Amino acid sequence: MLRKCLTVIACAAPLLPVAALAAAAPQPHPTAPAARHPAQVRLAGDVFVERLEHAPGGRTARVLEHAEDLHSGDRLVFVVSWSGAAPTGLTLTNPVPRSITYLPAPGDGSEDVSIDGGRTWGPLSTLIIHEDAGWRRALPADVTHVRWHVPGGAGQITYRGIVR
Repeated sequence: MLRKCLTVIACAAPLLPVAALAAAAPQPHPTAPAARHPAQVRLAGDVFVERLEHAPGGRTARVLEHAEDLHSGDRLVFVVSWSGAAPTGLTLTNPVPRSITYLPAPGDGSEDVSIDGGRTWGPLSTLIIHEDAGWRRALPADVTHVRWHVPGGAGQITYRGIVR
């Protein structure tokens, strides 16, 4: 269900094609220009529900379970892994489903976000929204997409959200 909503778009700089990932099955982006030497970028994505459970000794344990049935208020962890990227790196872009509120990582700031469907990008703290009553700073609930510029080779990023 949510897994089908998770899409990762990878576009390597400067001449590599765009690839899309719908949770587990990479496929070329339909509007991607043909490249002379397409990179063999492999992407994998998964979504987990984060739960807190009592642990021995009065402690609390953080448990991640595969997301199957989601309920309002569930805290989610999205995991995106890549390998085979060109040495120049690539850009990973992920849409945030409307049913999810993006939760920015405190102090991280390695990602850019969009609040307008991917037309403009920047740190959340720099984005503003025009409403009937005037202008206001963008909030995490306004985020429609999140992206990272990542190094070549292989790696993994995670980000969080909460079910509305």
